[in-house]
Amino acid sequence: MHHNTGLADEQRQGVVNLLPVLLADKYVLYTKTGNYHWNVVGPQFHDLHQFVEEQYNALNEVGDDMAERIRTLGGPAIGTLAEFTQPTHLKEHPGHYPKAHQLLANLQDDHERLIRQLRGDAEMCAEEFQDMGTHDFFIGLMLQHEKMAWMLRSFIEGTSA
Repeated sequence: MHHNTGLADEQRQGVVNLLPVLLADKYVLYTKTGNYHWNVVGPQFHDLHQFVEEQYNALNEVGDDMAERIRTLGGPAIGTLAEFTQPTHLKEHPGHYPKAHQLLANLQDDHERLIRQLRGDAEMCAEEFQDMGTHDFFIGLMLQHEKMAWMLRSFIEGTSA
C-alpha cells in the first residue's frame, strides 16, 4: 500500500532498514537484563533484584514502541529469537553469571552502545532521510537509555568492586 506522508519511498525504506537492528539490540539487552534479574546474588540481592527488574520492565515497553514504528513506516517487525540474534551489535554470554558489579557494568556498556547507535541513527534520519518523526523517536529512546546508563553508573559508584 502506498504511503503519502511526505517521505519518498527511498527515504522511508532507508529508515525501515535502520530499525530492525535497534529492535534486535533492544531485545538482546532485554533478555540479558532479565537473565541478570533472575540470577543476581550477593549482599545487595534485594536492591539489585528490584533495580534490574525496573530496567527489565522499561525495556519491554520500548520494544513494542520500536516494532510499531517499523510497522508505521511499512516495514515488517522482526519478532523471533533467531532474527534478533543476527543483526544485533550486543554480545550475549550464555552460561556466564557475573557478580553484581560486573553485571551492572555489562548493562551500562550495552546501554552506552545503544546510545551511540541511536545518536548516529537519529542524525541519519534527520539529515539523510528527512524523517523528523523517527529522528524524534530515536532521541526519545536515546534519552531513556541515557537515564538507564546513569542509574547503572550511580549504582556501580556506590558499590565495591
